[in-house]
Amino acid sequence: MSARHVALLRGVNVGRAKRVAMADLRALVAALGYGGVRTLLNSGNVVYDAPAAEPPAASAARIEAAIAERLGVRARVIALSAAELSAVLADDPFGALADDPSRLLVAVYAHAADRARLDALAARDWAPERLAVGARAAYLWCPDGISAGQLAELAMRALGEGATTRNRATLEKLHALAAG
Repeated sequence: MSARHVALLRGVNVGRAKRVAMADLRALVAALGYGGVRTLLNSGNVVYDAPAAEPPAASAARIEAAIAERLGVRARVIALSAAELSAVLADDPFGALADDPSRLLVAVYAHAADRARLDALAARDWAPERLAVGARAAYLWCPDGISAGQLAELAMRALGEGATTRNRATLEKLHALAAG
């Protein structure tokens, strides 16, 4: 029996030194024994089937180590089960407000405790931007664009290696891929 997982790589395809071909990433994940390996876009998004008893954090650690060892690239890997990804999307408080999913940034935590790093930012008013801190992810609504305001930059600085971000549109595509 297997469980569908989604791995999000942080820091891949940013600059020349961290380029990983998605074909190489698929081959690496398959060589680790995972089945049904598929990638989305060219930014380190992998959907795969793992043994049901293997938690996403364990597969993330295996994939992260293999990327470093076999591809010579240091990249943080954060994995979610398909059910966790569904919950991240369902918990999004800005669904009705966010009329452009590419401007809704979702920061998925490596560990639930990483969300405490956002406490100071969550206490501030960022209008017109908004920040909501959820159990497994933070949600940043940036109506003028992700790089137009300060919120996204400050949130990612606060989270450091403790999270990776995707826009809502990408997470919806990953969710569909994981469900199919």
